[in-house]
This record gives sequence, structure tokens and C-alpha cells, in this order.
Amino acid sequence: MRVGELLRHALSEILREKNIHDADLKGVSVTVTQVKPSPDMRHATVFVEPLGGQNADTIVTALNCHKGFLRGEMGRRIELKFTPELRFVEDTSFAEAERITRILHSEKVARDLEAPDEDPKDDDGPQA
Repeated sequence: MRVGELLRHALSEILREKNIHDADLKGVSVTVTQVKPSPDMRHATVFVEPLGGQNADTIVTALNCHKGFLRGEMGRRIELKFTPELRFVEDTSFAEAERITRILHSEKVARDLEAPDEDPKDDDGPQA
């Protein structure tokens, strides 16, 4: 987990500081939400989310096209035995959280929560 955070911070800095010459990445803010290195530390899956969630597929594809450049920049910034190969994927956890929130705030759920219990419990305890 510590290595994943080290990689995440390095990638975030690189994406913020470096100008990657790609039309699909021009003017796009990308959040690196998590980096999961493999057990042997030779590969890392990078979870990213573009600001606003727009054009995620295009942005992830562009980042994967520039993963060699990004790996080289990381190698200059971090001190690890190996700089892992990178694989960028879209982080869908935000969209999933929003979907669950929408469901929880839907009329159907509110109606179910307001429905009276069909089997009311007797709080007075057993009667003799």
C-alpha cells in the first residue's frame, strides 16, 4: 500500500507539471485515485478519473499511449528497485457511489422506508 501511494503521488505530480503533447489530454484534469502495484512490483494498475467524468475512455486510452513516457518520469522521481509498467483504467467507484445515492434517494426507497411494519413488536415483554 505504501508503494502504491508513492506511485500515486509521483504520477499526480507528473500529470500536473508535465505537458503531454496529446490532443485528447490537452486542458484535461485527471485525478489519480489509486495505484495498485502487483505483488512483485513490476506492474501497477493506475485508477484515474477525469474531472467531471467526461470522455473517460478517450483519456484512459491516451494515458495508456503515453505510459512509457510517464514510467520514465516516475523512474527519475522515485527510488525503487524497479519502476513498474503502468496500466491505466477508469475508476468507476465515483459513478457507482452516485448511482447508489440516487437509488437511496428515490421515491421507491422513500416509500418503502415510510411503510408501516406489518408485524409490530410488543415492547412490553411477555404478559402473564
